[in-house]
Amino acid sequence: MRRNIPLLALPLVVITALLPLAPAGAAGGATAGGATITWTACPEDPTAECGTLAVPIDRADPGGSTVEVALARRKATDPAARIGSLLINPGGPGGSGVDFAIYGKGYFSQEITRRFDIVGFDPRGVARSHPIVCSTDLLGQAPSPIMKSQADFDGWLAYNRRLRDDCRARTGPLYDHADTLSVVRDLDAIRAALGEDKLSYYGVSYGTLIGQQYAETFPRRVRALALDSNMDHSVGTGEFLDTQATAAQDSFDEFVAWCDRDDGCALHGKDVRAFWAGLRARAERGELHFPGEPDVPLTQMDLLGLAFGSFYGPDWSALAEFLLAVDTGAGLPPGSPARSVRRDAEVTAFPAQIFCEDYLLPVRGYREYAAHLRRSARIAPDMRFGPPAASLTALCLGQPAPIPNPQHRLRVHGSAPLLMGNALHDPATGYDWAIGTARQLGRQAVLLTYEGWGHGIYGRGECTTGAIDGYLVSLTLPARGTRCPAVPPTALRAQRQPWPRPSGPLPNVPGWTYGVPTARTF
Repeated sequence: MRRNIPLLALPLVVITALLPLAPAGAAGGATAGGATITWTACPEDPTAECGTLAVPIDRADPGGSTVEVALARRKATDPAARIGSLLINPGGPGGSGVDFAIYGKGYFSQEITRRFDIVGFDPRGVARSHPIVCSTDLLGQAPSPIMKSQADFDGWLAYNRRLRDDCRARTGPLYDHADTLSVVRDLDAIRAALGEDKLSYYGVSYGTLIGQQYAETFPRRVRALALDSNMDHSVGTGEFLDTQATAAQDSFDEFVAWCDRDDGCALHGKDVRAFWAGLRARAERGELHFPGEPDVPLTQMDLLGLAFGSFYGPDWSALAEFLLAVDTGAGLPPGSPARSVRRDAEVTAFPAQIFCEDYLLPVRGYREYAAHLRRSARIAPDMRFGPPAASLTALCLGQPAPIPNPQHRLRVHGSAPLLMGNALHDPATGYDWAIGTARQLGRQAVLLTYEGWGHGIYGRGECTTGAIDGYLVSLTLPARGTRCPAVPPTALRAQRQPWPRPSGPLPNVPGWTYGVPTARTF
């Protein structure tokens, strides 16, 4: 295992261990149209049930090879009041819905767990559902995503060709069929196999894209889709980079404002922007290392990613403490929350291909790439760019067109109304994306705005949780324009259930490795 400095909570972070599924047993199954799920006790936690469902790898060839989609279920605690199954997905791409169901049993309110069977699934290409796998050594050879010349750009194109060939050879035919539209069709097969006439679904972050496209593809099969922290599948390269830079800078501005007003900030009384600029410059010169570990260098990309990851909670206090320790070189005290910003990792799975099959982000050469970066820097003078956007744009360079699931404006007609939710200061799925997607959906959706910080609004006070619960249980939508008041992060940590942590290895690419403090995703 190699020691590394992870970037916290970037989009590919929730990669679960490839744990064996429970063998088929006599715990009863669900059948629809010949598809069967046989449920047995999960090896990780026998209070949950696990199973699989076989679906075609290529939907254009329904009689061809299949992939086993992994599932986990927690039955409704009040069978007499049970409404049905609630399918859940934690985002990513790469987030494990199986882990979400098994380890996140405290995430939903008692009303939700009383009324619904909670059913999580690992999308194709993820965790227990035939993960996309690549050479660890090759992933470790990735160049820096911040290119400085045409030679760097050409190097990325060559690297991505080698990586695609390697991952395709190791993964097999599924590699080219891991897009979200294929996942949507798998989700509909799961719905049918569970015996549900219509789908009830909660998706967060990248999981909202699954819900959005389900409504577009199967509008008459929607009961309720609660979409928390929304993707916008209409953005091209420039808008993707611009909106991500805007969200990252906005979250940094909120951190600075908190530090200026709260004497609990370890940097209170300092010029935080100047302090941050100094750290970035030192990182660029190779002068920084992880606090207390002089053999572990801290690059500028590491620094940006660590800050970005702290905005997911947000955990401003830990970020300030960490940055002060980076400045002095002192070790972090035992028990410090800032110690969670580092973790050892070794790659066994790599779901970036899922994103690259959903988003075509062409860049014609270094000059165009540099123009994008200069524009990002003007938008985000402190953060410079959105770290996930920079990494993913580099990874998707040279992706062969056409892709299976190209960007487009949503076209949803005849669906039951959808509920969207988003934080005003979300670092990963910025509020601009929520506004854009809501406009595309028009009268088909209501947008619930949380006037606070962080990624994911469920569990952030009675207003957001009550609105989502009311919609899922009784199909009651909040009034259009509803805004929920912000809950201070310190108060939130005291009352909110943590997001389930990942149970397995995380991708590790020098210069932009991934790690996670709370397993929040893109």
